[in-house]
Amino acid sequence: MSKRAATTTRVFNRSDSKLLDKLGCFADAEHIPLFAVGGYVRDRLLGLPLKKEIDFTVIGDAVSFSQKLAGHLGVRSPVIFERFGTAMVPYRGFRLDFVTARKEAYQEDSRKPHVLPAGLEADLLRRDFTVNAMAAGLNSGNYGELIDLFGGVDDLKAKVLRTPLEPERTFSEDPLRILRAIRFAAQLEFAIDKQTREALERMVDRLKIISQERITEELFKLLSTKQPSIGLRLLYLTGVMEVILPEISRLSGVEQIGPHHHKDVFEHTLQVVDQIALLTDDPAMRLAALMHDIAKPRTKKFVAGTGWTFHGHEDLGSRMMKPISRRLKLSETDCLKLGKIVALHMRPINLTHEGVTDSAVRRLIVDADEDLEDLLTLCRADITSSKPNKVKRYLEKFELLRTRIAEVIEKDNLRAFQSPVRGEEIMAVCNITPGPLVGKIKTALEDAILDGRVPNEHDAVLAYLHEIKSQFIGLKATHETSSSAAGNPPRGKRSR
Repeated sequence: MSKRAATTTRVFNRSDSKLLDKLGCFADAEHIPLFAVGGYVRDRLLGLPLKKEIDFTVIGDAVSFSQKLAGHLGVRSPVIFERFGTAMVPYRGFRLDFVTARKEAYQEDSRKPHVLPAGLEADLLRRDFTVNAMAAGLNSGNYGELIDLFGGVDDLKAKVLRTPLEPERTFSEDPLRILRAIRFAAQLEFAIDKQTREALERMVDRLKIISQERITEELFKLLSTKQPSIGLRLLYLTGVMEVILPEISRLSGVEQIGPHHHKDVFEHTLQVVDQIALLTDDPAMRLAALMHDIAKPRTKKFVAGTGWTFHGHEDLGSRMMKPISRRLKLSETDCLKLGKIVALHMRPINLTHEGVTDSAVRRLIVDADEDLEDLLTLCRADITSSKPNKVKRYLEKFELLRTRIAEVIEKDNLRAFQSPVRGEEIMAVCNITPGPLVGKIKTALEDAILDGRVPNEHDAVLAYLHEIKSQFIGLKATHETSSSAAGNPPRGKRSR
């Protein structure tokens, strides 16, 4: 990559940021050259909203500089990564990351570099893309002046991502940059330079040396973009998806038998993810949208006279979520939530038909529990069609269902549903001890409430318990008699 002449463009002035001005004055007092680098400079030039994470390059010892700076700012000691010469200083909601200007050398089987001190040019050269390889001075002699050695400004104008070094070397040294290229393409809505993309595709297998936590972090960042389908489609077209989420790659493909064809599940999924991105910023919900039809390839079947079916894809998809969630290193909470939402994602749509009973609506409310609103958000995003009138009709029915759900919750007091007659009272009325039978009776009471046979009120449920208790006490007596006949003492009694 040929080096470009440094520009004299000014990225910011002292009046633009009290924080940067304060850091620049401190660097002057310490006689340390200090530069803002990377995303902060890029976003300033693009006029984008500025994040509260700023990267700095220190020509000197970044660790020592950050320790002195923390004392000057009156904040806690920085988080230090001595091996890499980096430190993080938290300050009034900002994350300030300082790195010693360096060059890096990598081994074939590792993305952990061997670090050597260097000048600013070498430090910028090691960065991932030219648009991230620009710096702005913070000292009095060069405050706010842009340093662009590799054509970053030109690439910003062209909306293209290129690497400062040969792209194959860039991706080989740090394969995480493969995912970062695709994420930045989605986030900035930039194209990937042809030579850079070709090298990226050749180096896809290098992703296998990256920790799953870093891959999942990049996936969530991609899902958090304004239009996630841009990055998701790039993941698929470059072969990256097959490495990090092969189950999603397998959604692609439209098959036709006679006049029947099923729509491309991959394209439908991208549309659902984009639609849910308009409804929620929660990356876990965007992941749920990505995964909701995960089992369709395995349940796909052609039925003569009917066409393509995917019966049971929601149940199988829910079971698939556990190993996928573990592979992605998701939390147990996210794992359970994703499994539940995938399992239930067909239920609300099925309840939009006429003649659906309050009982069915109650069961949805109770089964979804605290995830009801998120489930309904996914289901609304899942309404897709190339026919606008069909979409309008489904959305109208869906809004009627939402109204009905709210009415049932209010009418039946289902906000935190469980039988108003609890275990202790069941044992007292039925004269039984703790055990599985208590749970069976409680389930029977809850089923009666959900079916609408008994109102969700304590006295009504207690009266119903008196009506049905003989059925369960009879079961208990029969069980104990059969256990005794088999030579086993009844529960609670000892053999002599």
